[in-house]
Amino acid sequence: MSTVELKMPKMGESISEATILNWLKNVGDTVEEDETILEVATDKVDSEVPSPCNGVITEIRYQPNEVVEIGQVIAVIDANAKSVTLSQKSEKSKTIGKSQKIQEPLANSESRKANNSEFKTLNTGENDGFLSPLIISIAQKENITVEELQSIAGTGVDGRIRKSDVMLYLKNRKYPLPSRPQPQAPKSTYNAPPISFVEGKDRIVEMDRMRKMIADHMVYSKHTSPHVTSYIEVDVTNIVNWRNEVKVKFKEKHGEKLTFTPIFVEAVAKAIQEYPMINVSVDDKKIVVHNDINVGMATALPNGNLIVPVVKNADEKNLLGLAKRVNHLANSARNNALKPDEIQGSTFTISNVGTFGSLMGTPIINQPEVAILALGIIKKRPEVITTEKGDEIAIRSMMYLSLSFDHRVVDGFLGGSFLRKVGDELEAFDINREI
Repeated sequence: MSTVELKMPKMGESISEATILNWLKNVGDTVEEDETILEVATDKVDSEVPSPCNGVITEIRYQPNEVVEIGQVIAVIDANAKSVTLSQKSEKSKTIGKSQKIQEPLANSESRKANNSEFKTLNTGENDGFLSPLIISIAQKENITVEELQSIAGTGVDGRIRKSDVMLYLKNRKYPLPSRPQPQAPKSTYNAPPISFVEGKDRIVEMDRMRKMIADHMVYSKHTSPHVTSYIEVDVTNIVNWRNEVKVKFKEKHGEKLTFTPIFVEAVAKAIQEYPMINVSVDDKKIVVHNDINVGMATALPNGNLIVPVVKNADEKNLLGLAKRVNHLANSARNNALKPDEIQGSTFTISNVGTFGSLMGTPIINQPEVAILALGIIKKRPEVITTEKGDEIAIRSMMYLSLSFDHRVVDGFLGGSFLRKVGDELEAFDINREI
């Protein structure tokens, strides 16, 4: 007999073990090369394990929910055998027969169990309509209804739905989908500390409607997104010198003020084009990637409140177009004349904290975006620069950039790379461009 050992495959550099989710074959079943035999899960991904050869399974060594080290033998296949009788199956393998196929996965709530039961009603035939725990898990995570699952064409044995079938369906899924009610978080039992109030000295000021909205939005953002902030320092000497040289001519020629803001918006739009996954929103367990690049500008109002007018399709505008739009939005904000459409639809926000003299900032993400860029004050400092003569000390205009990002979907590499790209765009500003 020519036997082949099926070992738990390696599924990543840092992964040392995996959990068996479900066996799709039993002892005595005939398998073909590359046919899926079982489904396993790690802390990073769920995977299907294929057969390494044609043959018959003669032994299964681990059962569902058992944790197995990478490289351990999990099954034995007789590469010469064609079939075996049911009486030759081991008692161990019987525990993973049809009764195992309809076993409920572990659940943490009654609502989850109820959802499982809906999917399990499909598992009534011998093979047709069978849903593995992996497929059920994906369906619950992606909010796929029973009706949707029934519409997916399975490519597995006897028409079973495989993970690849579900992934293909999700890739082509039509949006928007009906929203799923979110569970309410339990109310905190923490008692806030008392606030001292001295009669005759202290005074109480009621929040106006906008301030209440801002407060709610900021608290919601911090509760929703795990914030991480990265910093870089940028040499903007060329931009400062160029603007000082052309701002009067720009005003005379176009009738528009030339501020730093359109230059910053231009750099951000270019960086987003290279790193589009920073221009996204999170919808439960899905990432919505926005095609339009709509840059919001956090703007202080005369009453001290904050508003975020939006430069729509910033990547499609030249510097003059950006200057016109920025000036219009800033003036409208100061005069309380912004239209509803002008403060909606942002996909990324910038906040110029340098306007108030701040060296840098740690901005709070403007939901439902996943990142916000703060621009610090531009200060002249002695810096070491490299010239044709070697290293020299020179007076340079320097500025700190800080990017707060949502660590659920933006990791350090993406956040840091995007931030560095914005800095590179500013430092490589073309001082010979026409106005």
